[in-house]
Order: sequence, then structure tokens, then C-alpha cells
Amino acid sequence: MGLDMGDKRIGVAVTDLLMLTAQGVESYTRTESEKKDIAHLCELCRQYDVGKIVCGLPKNMNGTLGPMAEKVQAFAEKLQKASGLEIVFEDERLTTVYAERLLLQADMSRQKRRKVIDKMAAVAILQSYMDRHAGPRI
Repeated sequence: MGLDMGDKRIGVAVTDLLMLTAQGVESYTRTESEKKDIAHLCELCRQYDVGKIVCGLPKNMNGTLGPMAEKVQAFAEKLQKASGLEIVFEDERLTTVYAERLLLQADMSRQKRRKVIDKMAAVAILQSYMDRHAGPRI
């Protein structure tokens, strides 16, 4: 499962059965309860039979970690404890920009883009991870 973490929404993506492509699941709107957010993600992990969580890590352009990256790491640690799943971090620099460009090319309205941008960024994060860790393809 791939996650694009934000203060307001969490984009969620999963792989196909062959682990070749990432598909968007949802742009989850966060609640005021972190426990509810974690419980929701744990339920998705069970529903999709997730074996690992790839969490986008928002690095600064110079490669350093800022305040948002620290928030993501703290949340991921709680999610790992609740789910029991391994969590790995994937550099998410420019994934939202990439997702925005794809949606603009699809001529999607601003209102519709706002609803799916996080899901598309999660797809980009998960696909990037899978592409880097894939074995040789014949």
C-alpha cells in the first residue's frame, strides 16, 4: 500500500495482484482523531491484504527533512505499531506536481483535481517504489 500523507488528506494506493502497477484507492479526509485515521488505514490494509506500507516522505529539495517529514515519520511509527506491517519511506519530492500535471493533461477541473490529487500522488509514490525494487522483467 502506498500513502501520500497530508495534514488534511491521505492519498491511498495499492498494487495489482502481480505487483506491476499501482492503482488509486481513495483520498481519505483526515478526522480530528489520529486513532480513527489509523484504524481506517488498518482496515484498508486488511481489506486489500497489504504486506508492506510505502509512505511518501516529503523531503526538502536539498534532501533534508523538514517539519512535515517529521510529522509523517511520527504518524508512520504509530501506524506500524497498530498494523504490525513494515513501513518503508519513499522520497515523494515532486509527486504531487507530477500528479497535478497528469490531471491537467486530462483536462480535469480544479474542483475535481482537488478531490483526487492525493490519491494520484500515492499512486506515483507506490509505483516509484515498485519500479525501483522490481526484479528483471522479461
